[in-house]
Amino acid sequence: MAEPEARQRTGVELGVGIGWRAELDLSIERMPGVDFLEVVAENIRPADLPESLRVLRTRGMPVIPHGVSLGVGGAEPPSPARLAHLAACAEALGSPLVSEHLAFVRGGGIEAGHLLPVPRTRESLRVITENVRRAQDALPVPFALENVAAIFGWPDDELTEAQFLAELVERTGVGLLIDVANLYTNQFNLGLSATDALDALPLEHLAYVHVAGGYEHHGIWHDTHTTSAPEPVLDLLTELCARATPPGVLLEWDDEYPSDAALANELARIRTAMSAARESG
Repeated sequence: MAEPEARQRTGVELGVGIGWRAELDLSIERMPGVDFLEVVAENIRPADLPESLRVLRTRGMPVIPHGVSLGVGGAEPPSPARLAHLAACAEALGSPLVSEHLAFVRGGGIEAGHLLPVPRTRESLRVITENVRRAQDALPVPFALENVAAIFGWPDDELTEAQFLAELVERTGVGLLIDVANLYTNQFNLGLSATDALDALPLEHLAYVHVAGGYEHHGIWHDTHTTSAPEPVLDLLTELCARATPPGVLLEWDDEYPSDAALANELARIRTAMSAARESG
């Protein structure tokens, strides 16, 4: 069980990393410049880790379990079995923290099949606060939550996403996994200023950052993690780095996998975007 003071210490120095996928295992093993990894927790069994992850762990590479189905944004408490799995993943991997999404994924036994935005109301904040505390109590390491991409907003929202996250951090001490591609998606689809969000978020609680690519189709931006990150997303990374020093920045790529050289180039683009903030400062 994480002690209350440990809930604040998610800012482990990580560097620049990439999301581990079975399709990329050999690429990642031989690729220079990878400082840490993130693995989708639902895709592994703690008692029988993929050989590639075991190899990379013997090299001392940090690995963060990243959940996609816990559903802290729902009215029901998070499943003890799902929490136990996340905890077991963290222990098996010797992870510095666990991350998940601030998202609604199920209700009344029905799976949404997608990471949906939560209603940003005071009542929703109260429920999610309790869900986050339950998760923190069940995990052996600090917990961080990611902002999600959206193609719609709830009509009764009382708070902006940044305000909602800031209050949730104040109440629970949860860390922040800020996905700049998701901020860009919400700006493109909903007109929500990404830089205003960066100004309002409590970046002193930043655990790490996600970067990913997507594409526009019929006027909607789809955060697919299947293409190179567009320049506006990297510009947002620079904006974030001008406001805070992220402990880690991670590239997500989930399908239509490119060459090793293309992935290495994406990591180099991330480093360039980060250094641009230091040079301008």
